[in-house]
Amino acid sequence: MNAPQVQLTQIGFGRTARSDRWWVSPLITFAVLGSFVVYTTWAAFQGEHYVYGNYLSPFYSPELFGSENAWFGPKPAWWPAWLVFSPAILILWAPGGFRLTCYYYRGAYYKAFWADPPSCAVSEPRAHYRGEASLPLILMNVHRYFLYLALPFLFILAHDVWRALWFPSPTGARFGIGVGTLVLAANTVLLAGYALGCHSLRHWAGGALDRLSGRPVQKAMYDCVSCLNRRHMFWAWTSLFGVALTDLYIRLCSMGVIRDWRIL
Repeated sequence: MNAPQVQLTQIGFGRTARSDRWWVSPLITFAVLGSFVVYTTWAAFQGEHYVYGNYLSPFYSPELFGSENAWFGPKPAWWPAWLVFSPAILILWAPGGFRLTCYYYRGAYYKAFWADPPSCAVSEPRAHYRGEASLPLILMNVHRYFLYLALPFLFILAHDVWRALWFPSPTGARFGIGVGTLVLAANTVLLAGYALGCHSLRHWAGGALDRLSGRPVQKAMYDCVSCLNRRHMFWAWTSLFGVALTDLYIRLCSMGVIRDWRIL
């Protein structure tokens, strides 16, 4: 007869037979993701120092309303006077929702923030499993739709890199490369690696088919996405640091704290 199974939730939160430092990984995840959320929220509500010359912070791109160079002009007249205005508020929800509902990040922050579970074979602080089959976590299944919203941002960010190659001069825009140009380009590459390696995109490219050999175009797409998907965790973390550091670099240049060095 099999021995009766004891639920880990019945022996106290954090109890486990593991002898390794299982708590290190969720603690680091908590610190890094928490810091990113705090910085992003602060930067998004600033509404200033997001442009430096021909550089535009990815937190504010595309700039729909705000400055004279925005797509639709300055702050709209219909915006409520009592509500804080920032161009980032209008667009940041789309890439933010894509990252929030990401399959990898869900596994990471469920452990780090909700202890659901804190780690494998470690007891939870609750008696019942709270999965994604009911509200509110069932809403995480909208990830595929946030993917469709996030992909156009890659083209917009690539255009921002193009703009970052042209510097104002007395005779008009002049081609050049600054450190900021490379920073924006690196950020776009990291975000592309993250978005194009998405599990939902992989399924869309060919996961719904029983046989890929008869669909050479879809097989090539599936293989490309799979190549990026194998290192999805790498792209998720590097793109997280990349987008925050890009905003910080442009912000510090705009504030006069650092100088953007012209390479070419």
